[in-house]
Amino acid sequence: MIYELAIVARPESNDDQVNALKDVVKEVLSASKGEVLLEDDWGTLTYAQPDKNGGTRGRYSYLIFKTDSIENNVELARRFRISEDVLRHLIVKLADDNTDQEAVLKNYKCPYSKSNNGSVTDEPESEDSDDNERKRFSRRKNCWFSARKFKADWKDPKTFGWLVNEFGKITPARVSGISVKHQRFVTTAVKRARNIGIASYLSNYTAE
Repeated sequence: MIYELAIVARPESNDDQVNALKDVVKEVLSASKGEVLLEDDWGTLTYAQPDKNGGTRGRYSYLIFKTDSIENNVELARRFRISEDVLRHLIVKLADDNTDQEAVLKNYKCPYSKSNNGSVTDEPESEDSDDNERKRFSRRKNCWFSARKFKADWKDPKTFGWLVNEFGKITPARVSGISVKHQRFVTTAVKRARNIGIASYLSNYTAE
């Protein structure tokens, strides 16, 4: 199985401390012949909303790895919870089959990434295709996501930000016109983004 992992370290963490956290991942995976497929540094970002301790910034690292042992994820979560250098972490399954590895790596884009900067919404479109087209899809009750063959992604606010209003409420499918399936994807993406500090609980702000 293939997973993605986001680690939010203290904003003052240096490169050695961040690399030490990545080494923890490699150490745990090596016990069951797992492997890190991609490492990416998003740098220090300002949270969409201050955390419960008043913190406003964190240093983000992102990894994609494969493993056939669910125990690895349990052990990683345990180590990150007790680490004083880790503020938040998130593990999400990307694919059930390791044969999807090439496609997963090829499709990786993130607005926060330095090496793979971008968004799935950046594909060439007509000049008025963004907000105006979303409104047209809403009126027709056709799914904007299905037409483009992608889904909301927690690490890409461009895919879900337009569905969160200024009070942090997610627009219902009966208003947006997206399908029930993609409404679930949007809800899940927003919850994950909020958990990792990329989206706000109270507004439509995102991390910068």
